[in-house]
Amino acid sequence: MNNVFMKNFHRLPVVFARGEGSWLFDTNNKKYLDFGSGIAVNCLGHAYPPLVKAITEQAAKCCQVSNYYQTNTAAAFAEKLVAACAPGGMKSLFLGNSGAEANEAACKIARKYSLKKYGPGRHTIVTLQGSFHGRTITMLAATGQDHFHKDFGPFTEGFSYIPGNDIAALEKALDQKTVAGLLLETVQGESGVRPLSKEFMEAAARLCAERDILLMFDEIQCGVGRTGSFLAFEQYHYNGKPIKADVVTLAKSLAGGLPAGAVLAGEKAADVFEVGDHNSTFGGNPVAAAAGMVVLETVNNPAFLAEITRKGEKIIAAIRSWNHPAISEVRGRGLMIGIDIDREAWPVLEAGVALAHENQYGLLLLAAGKKTLRLLPPYTISDKEIDQGLELLKKLL
Repeated sequence: MNNVFMKNFHRLPVVFARGEGSWLFDTNNKKYLDFGSGIAVNCLGHAYPPLVKAITEQAAKCCQVSNYYQTNTAAAFAEKLVAACAPGGMKSLFLGNSGAEANEAACKIARKYSLKKYGPGRHTIVTLQGSFHGRTITMLAATGQDHFHKDFGPFTEGFSYIPGNDIAALEKALDQKTVAGLLLETVQGESGVRPLSKEFMEAAARLCAERDILLMFDEIQCGVGRTGSFLAFEQYHYNGKPIKADVVTLAKSLAGGLPAGAVLAGEKAADVFEVGDHNSTFGGNPVAAAAGMVVLETVNNPAFLAEITRKGEKIIAAIRSWNHPAISEVRGRGLMIGIDIDREAWPVLEAGVALAHENQYGLLLLAAGKKTLRLLPPYTISDKEIDQGLELLKKLL
C-alpha cells in the first residue's frame, strides 16, 4: 500500500490493477466480484467496450477546451441529458465534475431565485436528517449528519434539517418568508439506503408549489437508472401525475467511471444563472461527455431499466428468503440495496476481500453507517454473477 497519501481513507487491504465487467483484479491477479461499482460510479461495469471506444476516440481528438467555447461532444451530451430528464421537468443544465459541485450549484440557484423574486432573507435550504450532500464546507452544512461536521466548523449558514418522512416537520420547516429550497435525496444512500415515503414526497411537491420554494432532488447516487427509472423521483406522483422537480443534481454513474456532474433546472429555475454566476474549469469535459453519451444511450431505455428493477427484486427476494438471524431488514429500489445486520459492517467488508485468498474469488461490498451493508452492483451484472455474489454474502454472514 502507498504511504504518501493523506490518512483520510480507511482502505481495505487490496490494490487493483484492472477490471472486466463485474470483476476487479488485484496486482496478484486475484479476482473480486464487485457489488459496489466504485460507490455507484461504474454503472456499466469495468472496461465496458463501447465506453472504452468512446473515451479513446474522443481523447485522440480533444481532451479539454475552456468554457470560453463549446465542443460538439459536450453540446450533444447536454442535449441528450436534458431530454432524458425532461419527464422530470428539466429544461436546462450546468455541467461540472462531481456531486458536491452539482449540489453547490443547486443551492446557488435556489438562493438567487428567491433573492431576485422576494429580496434578502429568504435563503435557507432545508435538508433531511441522515442526508449526505458532499464534503465541501457548504455541502457539509447541507448534510444532516453530525459526525461529518466534527472539526470543520464554522460552516456556511442558512441550512436546517428535519426528520425524513415527517410531514408535520416538513410543513413547519418550509417557511415562505425564510426558505429558498428543499433539497432531498429520493433514496438516502450514505445513511442506509432509505427511500422517502410516497406521502412525504407528495407533501413536499404540494408545499413547495404552494409556497414557491424550489423542490430540489439530489440524485447523485440514486439517479441515472440506479433505482429502475432514469430519475428515482419519477416513481412518485402528485395530483395523479409523476412529480416534477425544479432542480435535479446528478453525478457518480453519469459518465460510467469518469468524473462528471450536472445540475439541471426546470421551468422556474432554467434561466436563473447569468453570465459569470458559476463556472467549473473541467465542467463539460469532452472525454467525460463522450463517456456520458454511452451511459445515456445504454441506460435510458425502458427494457434496460426494467432489467435493473428485475435484478434488484431478485437480490432482495433471495436475501429475505434466507431468514438469516444476522439480518434484521432488507430494503432498496432497483440495484440500490441496504441490509441491516447485527454486527459492525466493516469487518464483513474485510472478510469479503479476504475471501480471494481462501477461494477462487472475493466479494466487494460497501457499508452505509455502522451496521448496514450496501449493495450497488453494476447494471450489467449477470444473473449468474448475482448468484455467485449472494452465495459468498451468505457465507460471510
